[in-house]
Amino acid sequence: MNSLLLKHISLDLLLRVAALAQLAIAILNLFLIRIMKWKPDLDRAPLLIREVFRIHVVFISFTLSIFAALTWRFAHEIARASSPLAIWLAVAIGLFWFVRSIMQWLHYSANHWRGHFLRTLIHWALFLGYGAMAIVYFAAAFGRNV
Repeated sequence: MNSLLLKHISLDLLLRVAALAQLAIAILNLFLIRIMKWKPDLDRAPLLIREVFRIHVVFISFTLSIFAALTWRFAHEIARASSPLAIWLAVAIGLFWFVRSIMQWLHYSANHWRGHFLRTLIHWALFLGYGAMAIVYFAAAFGRNV
């Protein structure tokens, strides 16, 4: 099997794994308020903040579901950078995950996780997972030139 074909098959698989991960994150996100026990805090927030927060939760999940569906359906085309649309889609989703990965460090205070083993583990897992998805999409978009 030629190495270029193997590279594309592997990238197809990685894109499908990324699609499943995005779908899992989208579903998990819908239950984040319950999982993180944020309901009492949200109940104390002004009505507009509660409404905006809940709408953002739904639309983040909706966006990630779209990313997952498009990636799953077009993994072959994205892996081969077979059209400008496939390249642009890979770049856009890759940028989304790259920025999200960077925000894991720049936005969240270390007070949330430092000194707590499980929280630190989750923090690193999210950072590395989001970064890995960015790498997969960037490899699809730009890897043909490597």
